[in-house]
Amino acid sequence: MAAPSRTDISDDVLIALRRLIRAIDLHSRYLSKHFGLTGPQLIILRELVRSGEMSSGEIAVSVSLSQATLTGITDRLEKRGLVTKTKSAVDRRRVVIRPTDACRRLLEKAPPPIQESFLERFDKLKDWEQSMILSSLQRLVQMFDAKHIDAEPVLTFGPIITGGENRDQVV
Repeated sequence: MAAPSRTDISDDVLIALRRLIRAIDLHSRYLSKHFGLTGPQLIILRELVRSGEMSSGEIAVSVSLSQATLTGITDRLEKRGLVTKTKSAVDRRRVVIRPTDACRRLLEKAPPPIQESFLERFDKLKDWEQSMILSSLQRLVQMFDAKHIDAEPVLTFGPIITGGENRDQVV
């Protein structure tokens, strides 16, 4: 049996990349169609339900999103009645964000974020396997000349929108 040609390997790499992109896209479309949520919205709501209440700065740190991105997302969630924003009783300068009952009901039905199952499996890999994957992905970023693109650890697909700015962040 002959070894795979360079073209076969290149095609296999492109097919694997396309499958990853499609998996993220399909999950994002499913969330949007069936629950009216984006991946980052789902992650934020889950974090709020877990914690009970948080300031936007605390949420931003907890879910690894920028403050600007988080503000736009929580504004949209508040308009949908999924969160409330109120001034803290302890410190009136602090705004506290809380999940609503509608949020809790929605999350009971919603699937977990796509990266959750990925991370569970990734964490079970040996250290050298994790390092190889990271190294390969970093190399791909370099090959796609994508180092300059801002990215946050949220797997989602769709338009690049933030709270008023046009940056390379997905919300």
